[in-house]
Amino acid sequence: MADPGRGLFWGNRGSLLGAAGQPTRKPSTRAWVCCVLEFKGRWRVQWQPGRLTELYFLDEATALAAGHRPCGLCRVPDYRRFQRGWADALGGGPPGAPEMDRRLETDRRTPDGCRRTFRAAVGDLPDGVFVRLDGEAGLLRQGRRLPWSMAGYGAARTVAADLRVDVLTPAVTVQVLAAGYTPVLHPSAG
Repeated sequence: MADPGRGLFWGNRGSLLGAAGQPTRKPSTRAWVCCVLEFKGRWRVQWQPGRLTELYFLDEATALAAGHRPCGLCRVPDYRRFQRGWADALGGGPPGAPEMDRRLETDRRTPDGCRRTFRAAVGDLPDGVFVRLDGEAGLLRQGRRLPWSMAGYGAARTVAADLRVDVLTPAVTVQVLAAGYTPVLHPSAG
């Protein structure tokens, strides 16, 4: 069983370490995926220069807010549900990974590399979205905001439906969540 203190999922953005092991600022891939911690007994030596860099997430909602999507290898059922939610939200058939990755890349970063956010009323947002309110990130769930921390979520706080907040989850992922995709949440979310 995974240690809840380290999170429920891991993901990657390609190599984030240069040849000498120094951190780099730019991800080496646009395919940012969210993976299960254990898959077919595979083991990896972590944080190797020039190799994919492992990142750990409290839960899937955290990974989605960071701009990741479910992995199509270790999380096939969730990947397929995400594809269906994407198709329901944007029209057309289920997209392939490259199409989703291109759109996610556009929605998560501005051309100069800054995090892309947008403003919306709480009542217009689906469960599973991350927002920033008063400088604090939190998860929206059932009309309440749960403050986020590395160890889990804090006590839920009611938020007025008409309150406008900064939305941290990429816009296209918000649409997928609104279309019915339900992310895996950390047990502290209740």
